[in-house]
Amino acid sequence: MNKNYSVFDIIGPIMIGPSSSHTAGAARLAKISALIAGGNIKKVQFLLHGSFAKTYKGHGTDKALVAGILGMDPWDENLKKSFEIAKKRNLEISFSEIEMENVHPNTVEFIITKEDGSISTVIGSSIGGGNILIFNIDGQEVEFRGDYPTLITKHKDTPGIIAKISTLLYNENINIGTMKVYRDSKGTTATMALETDSLIDDDKIEKLKEISEIYSVKIINPIMEGEQ
Repeated sequence: MNKNYSVFDIIGPIMIGPSSSHTAGAARLAKISALIAGGNIKKVQFLLHGSFAKTYKGHGTDKALVAGILGMDPWDENLKKSFEIAKKRNLEISFSEIEMENVHPNTVEFIITKEDGSISTVIGSSIGGGNILIFNIDGQEVEFRGDYPTLITKHKDTPGIIAKISTLLYNENINIGTMKVYRDSKGTTATMALETDSLIDDDKIEKLKEISEIYSVKIINPIMEGEQ
């Protein structure tokens, strides 16, 4: 079976800290979770499972998670000072252990409270070599790794909505790499995670929001190859 490899699989991540899973992966996981939540973040509860829960202080996972929420990359020299920076920014943080079933041992649930009082939840795992997997957003099952620009929509589960989204992207010359759609039951609300080969800018986001059947749009634009 063919497998798509990221740069982390081939040469390993550039990072601060002793462990790619516990520092580089944790920082990436938190940074993408912050992007998913959007807005000004006031408070984050980190619920840690498995080896994350047992060794997060000794391996620097706690500092890496806070650094990611602050927008830092795994190689940022300020990662070690993330607690101090969070305090200066009045970011409330807390850590606790949680038991989850059938998940990777390096798994964390983020409960993110924003300045407007709204709350977002993200669950994901650091799966080795700096790679991550996001598999739940606000209680909805999803699956993506954050290696490519990713469009996440909540929309009405009705015929034609996926065609509208894909046609808009086609007209903007954006190629779709992968697409997964999830729903709890027929005709209610569906969630789609769609990876593309190029960045999705604000103009395109606004056009997507004009589609009446779409309830919310989130964009995760990671650093692309060749960008610094």
